[in-house]
Amino acid sequence: MANEEKIGFHKGCLTTLSKEREELLKLVNITEQLMGMHLNALKELGIDIEKDTNKHPEVKK
Repeated sequence: MANEEKIGFHKGCLTTLSKEREELLKLVNITEQLMGMHLNALKELGIDIEKDTNKHPEVKK
């Protein structure tokens, strides 16, 4: 493979991966927003999130 082809290949990969990372960050942000909404709803219902999180360490803020 010629150097120009290798350079083009790597640049194309980086462009694709960059766009995939952007989409992943969007998904993470949406997930965080939804989790925040559920946490706030539980707080409004009088649920102690800190106390419940200590019982279930897999659930994090």
